[in-house]
Formats: sequence, C-alpha cells, structure tokens
Amino acid sequence: MNSNPASVLVIDDFHPSFVKQLEASGLQVNYKPDFSPKSDLSLLNSAEIIAVRSKLNFTSKILSDLPNLKCIARGGAGMDNIDEEYARKNNIVLLNAPEGNRDAVAEHTIGLLLNISNKINQSFDEVKSGQWNREANRGWEIGGKTIGIVGFGNTGTALAKKLSGFDANVVAYDKYKSIDSPYAEEIDLEEMLKTADVISFHVPLTAETQGMVNTELIGQMKAGVVLINTSRGGICKLSDVQLGIISGKIKSFGTDVLENENLGSWTEKERQVVNDLISSNQVLITPHVAGWTFESYHKIADVLALKIIEYTTKAKNI
Repeated sequence: MNSNPASVLVIDDFHPSFVKQLEASGLQVNYKPDFSPKSDLSLLNSAEIIAVRSKLNFTSKILSDLPNLKCIARGGAGMDNIDEEYARKNNIVLLNAPEGNRDAVAEHTIGLLLNISNKINQSFDEVKSGQWNREANRGWEIGGKTIGIVGFGNTGTALAKKLSGFDANVVAYDKYKSIDSPYAEEIDLEEMLKTADVISFHVPLTAETQGMVNTELIGQMKAGVVLINTSRGGICKLSDVQLGIISGKIKSFGTDVLENENLGSWTEKERQVVNDLISSNQVLITPHVAGWTFESYHKIADVLALKIIEYTTKAKNI
C-alpha cells in the first residue's frame, strides 16, 4: 500500500453502513452496486481492494488480469466464488464475514427442522384445499433426538447454542478443529452417521466437500435420517438424496441451496430430479435465503467494514 488513502471498489449491493464506515476511517470508496460483469470489468484493472457478494466469480483467469489487486472482501461466509488457491499463491488477502449471518443461517436451519418435524407446509396446503387431516399430519418432537452438526465453525456453533433449549442430544464433527462447547459433544463422523436422527451440514464448498453427501455417505447413515443443508448446494448430490428418500433411508430433506441455482440453465435431468423432490411431502426447499435477513444485511456490512479497516491499517504500518 502506498501513502495515499487506500481505495475500495465495491461491486455489489451492501448496507449503507458499509460505505459510511469505510469513508469515516479515511478510505476512498468507489461504490458500484450496479456493476455488470459483461460491461464493467475494466473497473477492476486498477483496484487494490474489491468488495463483492456474489456479483462476480473471481476465477484464476480474471485474477491473473488484475496485477494491482491486494485484497478481496466477500460480503458473506462462503468463498466459493473466488479461486482461493490462486489468490493465496499470489498474496491476495481474502476477507469474509461469517460472523454476520451465522445467527440467520442457524435460525433458518431450525426453521426447516421444525417445519419438517411438524409437517407445517404439508398441513397448511391441505387446509387451503379444504382438508382437515390431523392424524396424517402428526408430528415428532426434537427433544430426545440426536442431532448431528457437520462443520463447527461460526454457523455450526451458533446452531448448537440455539438447539440447547430443545432438550436434544447435540453432537458435532469438524475435520479441522477440536470441539470445545457446552452445547455439543464432539463425535467422529462414522459414529454420527450411525446414530444421529438429524444431520445438518455447515461446511464450505471445496474440492474436498463437493458432492460429499452421496450414495456412499447416505448408506452409512441411520435408517430414517433427516438431512438439512444450509451451507452450499454442491455438497449434496440431489440425485443421490432422491434415491435415499425413495429407499426409505432418508425420512426427510430440508435444503436452502441447490447444486445448480441458475434455474434457466437446468438440464432435463436436473429439472426432473428437483421436480421429483418438490413433489414429495418429505422435502422442503427454500431459495438460498437462510443467511439473508434484514439483520444479517447490516451485520455483514459492519463485520466486513471493520476487517477491511483493520487490513488497511496493518498494511499501512508494514
């Protein structure tokens, strides 16, 4: 960084507090929420710091054309729209804000679970059509069940805390860290798969986690398991989940994400799999909104602004 005030190019929509905090710290901000990847890529050429949510995928090809880039700040938790390996090899600092939406995602996860366990959507649809089926919509309670959390970062930790009032047995597994929490017991993945009544996934999308929920993993699970995914769609192979539901291995599936969320680009096979899932009263799908609340919109802005300010302050003093 030179002695001039650092400049931040913002190419996505952020809460107004984001720009206010950056400018108040002395940073120059070029706010372009209407940035278009098709026509505005030249804006990136001189940028040292870029703030983005999901407007652009920073592939190695795009990154290689940005020699001045020092830092990418992602307004969210996942970094799957950035080639992290290329960025790190080329000393591009990556910042994100998982602290900003962890509560939103955790609450949405519980919302999916409560909806599934109490058949809320199904019974409401029936009431709308003039049916009053009490026995067919008998639910089951979370209390006393074993709920497994795969991935114990910001969201997994928040979920365990929020589940603490349900009198469930909460267990957690994280490949990369030990779990020290009053709200969850550490367990290995093999044991979780055998014993958990509910398994909720909270892992980033990486080459390692891509398609991790597949026929092989599902085959190791307890019969009648409930699966929840509010992380990234790519970790679940939907066609394998569908087969698990058909076989009875999976009792219910709730997801906020899909492998391909660009509905207009679906292949016939992708469309058929999703349609089959939607037609089942054992499945609940929401449109990638778990982390997108009014509160998280503000929190993400505050968290990310602070991290950018800390980064520029540190860079200035080096």
